[in-house]
Amino acid sequence: MVQPISTQQGMAANSPQGRVASAIVWGAASLGAMVLVAAAAALWFHYGIAVFFEMISAGISACF
Repeated sequence: MVQPISTQQGMAANSPQGRVASAIVWGAASLGAMVLVAAAAALWFHYGIAVFFEMISAGISACF
């Protein structure tokens, strides 16, 4: 019968250092997402809803 081969990588993910690194990555991603949402809200309140959506649509159309 075939047995699964354990790897060092699988064991490293369960180590305390792996969990700390994962928590740091998730924290940084969450912080980045919150900054993007705050920037979008700031633009929305500064320029108004119509200008905000016009800027977004112009940016999207510039990509294509």
